[in-house]
Amino acid sequence: MKLHELTPAAGSKKDVKRIGRGPASGQGKTAGKGHKGQLARAGKGQRPGFEGGQMPLQRRLPKRGFNNIFAKEIVTVNVSDLERCFKSGATVDAAALIEAGLIKSEKDGIKVLGNGELKKKLNVKVNAYSEAAKAKIEAAGGKAEVV
Repeated sequence: MKLHELTPAAGSKKDVKRIGRGPASGQGKTAGKGHKGQLARAGKGQRPGFEGGQMPLQRRLPKRGFNNIFAKEIVTVNVSDLERCFKSGATVDAAALIEAGLIKSEKDGIKVLGNGELKKKLNVKVNAYSEAAKAKIEAAGGKAEVV
């Protein structure tokens, strides 16, 4: 077999349906849309979820729960992340955490959680700490300051 002898598998390639090209084409006149009606018009069809005027499913189902629009969004960082990303003696604050790629933004505050081990002496300045995280930072010889 040579390169010029290669052909696509049978049935894998179809000709494009050329609509509206005269009555002899078999797709002329109404171009496969039938006569009149919503589906024959330009911009046909309805928006997703439309049920012909019947109350749509997403409006028939009851709402559940409560969404507190005043809730504060706190970003969390684990002690193990601090161990991995910072050198001993470093100052860890919002800007340093963003630069290290641990968080994307400060949002409404940053809280350090106590998951993992910490052996480096770090000066951490964030909004909140869990008790375990504060104990681990201070046990390693660092400072846990609340900003």
